[in-house]
Amino acid sequence: MVNFIVNGKGEIMKKVIRLFSNDGRKAEEAQPGDNKTLFDEGLLDAYSQAVVNAAERVSPSVVNIDVHKKQKGKRANPFRPPEELRGNGSGFIFTPDGFILTNSHVVHHANQIEVSLPDGRRFEGDLVGEDPDTDLAVVRINGSNFISAPLGDSQKIRVGQLVIAIGNPYGFQCTVTSGVISALGRSLRSTSGRLIDNILQTDAALNPGNSGGPLVTSRGEVIGVNTAMILAAQGICFAIAINTAKFVAGKLIKEGKIRRSYIGLGGQNIPLLRRLIRFYHLPIESGILVVSVEENSPAQRAGLSEGDIIVSFDDQPIASIDDLHKRLTEEKVGKRTTLTIIRRTEKLDLMIMPEESKSKEDE
Repeated sequence: MVNFIVNGKGEIMKKVIRLFSNDGRKAEEAQPGDNKTLFDEGLLDAYSQAVVNAAERVSPSVVNIDVHKKQKGKRANPFRPPEELRGNGSGFIFTPDGFILTNSHVVHHANQIEVSLPDGRRFEGDLVGEDPDTDLAVVRINGSNFISAPLGDSQKIRVGQLVIAIGNPYGFQCTVTSGVISALGRSLRSTSGRLIDNILQTDAALNPGNSGGPLVTSRGEVIGVNTAMILAAQGICFAIAINTAKFVAGKLIKEGKIRRSYIGLGGQNIPLLRRLIRFYHLPIESGILVVSVEENSPAQRAGLSEGDIIVSFDDQPIASIDDLHKRLTEEKVGKRTTLTIIRRTEKLDLMIMPEESKSKEDE
């Protein structure tokens, strides 16, 4: 056990460390200045115990997910049956009745999902829903009284805080790594092209197969869903904040999908001319150049044309495609909204009614 007494300047005034030797006998109480080795061992022992406690609390909830996918697209030999692709990832049970959080890219296009628990039990998994825009998915296994991982609050996380990642890299069940929160509020591009906000950056080691596993505090509370690492770097890994995951999981369980709106255009970010900014008193220095408009889309019906520059949506300045994506929420579906554009040198307000976006599978 380690006890701290700290003064106002943060200096340790006194620390009493009680350790146990390997055979279970107590070591004598020591002051930091009396025995530096014993003092350092006490700090390491406290760190180790925090990791051990967190891993023991959450590991029973961490599952291994095996997916079977049929190969898509044209085959070299159309007379042969399509090859079956297999993948592996992680997930964790977050309700006692068998709901599991994982990454969308782990289960996307899966024809069969097999879930393995740490106690050796295997279940057929049913995909409740997925959201590629946040790279999150919910899978369910039939049963009850499963051990669920406690969910924390990612808003309370601080840079430098100890975290533990648990998953199944390369199929090695319940592998534990530890590190710290390296940064907060990162943004990560999803496979759909949208930005995922409020990403946690950590140096806890992640490898292929860790995707979908939990990122845990020293108290054993899940504060992130591990999702990606930068292969060319060391110690740069990312997790989706658990507050985002709670919202998405709730929607997926209730509706099976996340509803968002779309207006049907292709665009690119461009800088605005200084004279346009000054003349129209624009609060932004860039906008979205419309390079294509889909047929029978809300954009076409609103009168949007190629070459127009979008500078505002719903009376909110739009400086980039990512800004527009953030505004195209479920609440905008079917609601007449003002779209402000620059056409040549003229500023115009168009009325547009966004529709519900369709997944690629529905198109």
